[in-house]
Amino acid sequence: MNWIEALILGIVQGLTEFLPVSSSGHLEIVKALFGDTLVAEESMFMTVMMHGATALSTIVIFRKEIAEIFIGLFQFKWNEQTIFSVKIVLSMIPAAFVGVVFNDQIEALFDGRILLVGFMLLLTAVLLFLADRAKTTGKSVGYRDAIIIGISQAIAILPGISRSGATISTSVLLGVDRSKAARFSFLMVVPLILGKVAKDLLSSDFTTSGHSFGIVAIGFMAAFITGLFACTWMIKLVKRSKLTYFAVYCAIVGVIAIVWTLA
Repeated sequence: MNWIEALILGIVQGLTEFLPVSSSGHLEIVKALFGDTLVAEESMFMTVMMHGATALSTIVIFRKEIAEIFIGLFQFKWNEQTIFSVKIVLSMIPAAFVGVVFNDQIEALFDGRILLVGFMLLLTAVLLFLADRAKTTGKSVGYRDAIIIGISQAIAILPGISRSGATISTSVLLGVDRSKAARFSFLMVVPLILGKVAKDLLSSDFTTSGHSFGIVAIGFMAAFITGLFACTWMIKLVKRSKLTYFAVYCAIVGVIAIVWTLA
C-alpha cells in the first residue's frame, strides 16, 4: 500500500465512520478496487488504526460532554453523569463479548468478501429508511434501550452494516430523541475502539502489519480530519431527518457490489 492509497482509505474511513453508509464495507470495497493483497489480519490492522483516528475526532467533537461525564463520575454520586456512564457500559457489553469470543471469525470477514458487504448494505438501507419515518420524540436512552442499541452495535461489526446507521436507527425506532440518539451512538463506541487500538498496538500485529509508520500516519490523519467534518455534519442530518438519502445510496452501492461479485 502506498501513501495515495492510505490517503484515500483514510478519507473514506473518516466520512463513512459517521455517515450511515458503513465504513468497514466501503473500506473492503476500496481495498478490492485497489487489488489489496494483504491477508485479513493485516487489513484489519490498518482498518483499526483509522477507526482509532475517528474515535479521536469523536472525543474532540464531544470534549465538553466527555469532560462533564468524568467530572460527574469523580463526585462519586448517583448523578446524571453516572447514570449516563452506566448506560454506555451496558451498550458496550454485547460488542465486547462478540469481539472477544469471535475475534478470529470476525477478522476472517475482512478479507474482500464483497458479496457479504453488498447484502449488509441493503440491510443498512432498510434500517435507515424505517428510522427516517419514525416519530420525533424527546425521550432519552433508557437502560433497556442501551442494551438493545448495544446488540445492534455488535451486529454492525459485520462489514457492510453501518455502525452509526444501525445504532442511531435502532435508537430512533425505540423512540429516542434524534439528537440524543446521535450523541449516544457516537460516544458509546469510543471506549471499544480505543481498547481495540491499544490491544493491537501492544500485540505483535503492530510489527507485522506490512505497513510503514508513514503510511499508517497518513491514513490516520486523513481519517481524523475528515472525521471531524463528518461527525458534525451527521448530527445535523439526524436532527433534520435526512437519512433516506443515505438509505438510497446504500441500496445502490449494495446492489452494485452484489452484481459485480456475481457477474
